[in-house]
Amino acid sequence: MRPLIEQFLDYLTLECGLSPNTRAAYGHDLFAFADFFLTRGVDRPADLRRETIVDALHDGKAHGLAVNTLSRRLVALKVFLRYLVQEGMLERNVTDVMDAPKIWKLLPGTLSLREVDRLLAAPTGDDPRHLRDRALLELLYATGMRVSELADLPLEDLHLDAGYLRVLGKGNKMRVVPFGETARQRVTQYLSEARPRFVKTGGARELFLTNRGRKLSRKTVWWLIKGYTRAAGLTARVTPHTLRHSFASHLLANGAPLRLIQEMLGHADIATTQIYTHVDGQRLMAVHRQFHPRA
Repeated sequence: MRPLIEQFLDYLTLECGLSPNTRAAYGHDLFAFADFFLTRGVDRPADLRRETIVDALHDGKAHGLAVNTLSRRLVALKVFLRYLVQEGMLERNVTDVMDAPKIWKLLPGTLSLREVDRLLAAPTGDDPRHLRDRALLELLYATGMRVSELADLPLEDLHLDAGYLRVLGKGNKMRVVPFGETARQRVTQYLSEARPRFVKTGGARELFLTNRGRKLSRKTVWWLIKGYTRAAGLTARVTPHTLRHSFASHLLANGAPLRLIQEMLGHADIATTQIYTHVDGQRLMAVHRQFHPRA
């Protein structure tokens, strides 16, 4: 598939006159698809099936890619396959029946309250690592922080007594995010019983550290959550972003105003936050179907 993508990119540049930046953007998106398709044993466009494309999109979503990014990737694939059909190199374009806006009205992955409880209870030991991980999971769910924000969070921006964090988000914008009593207790225990054992000479300034005294990486947090998901017996695919989605969805379901959720998540545009109204809407529809006599 890669040689055909290169041929298509040359067509965009030489015949359509698109800029090098546009060519690079198409190439990035299409090669990402090609790499995923190979993991499913697909190396020819003729062997491509709609289900494989949907799997690729869901994989990107599970790894934290934004809805707009995934929609753009699907558009790039649709244009590429349409080109192959026009050139007689492909009989049909399987993406013709795939509408990007409709596909990405899919709900963000969330956990139920019971599933969150099971995940947060998964680190069961009393050793420093488990104390750290319990505090980490509680704080992620309590604040809806991005994993990068959690990994970079300096100790000085944690205000335990007042119950809030100062979080440096995208665009270097600082926001204040509150957290509850359970998270405060977990973090307090971690600070008193575990973190001092991680700190080395000239220790790091970040709140959460590895056993070598360095700050946790985003990848490490991702693997920790993956391991605790298995330990909790959860079948859903859970990432740090799943806890962020669950934070927002549970706030909305319990009556929190959308504007306040937007502020806590650090969304520049409320339209980004409004995806969670679909979550609450589906819950209401389920209740209606269950209880209305003519549903």
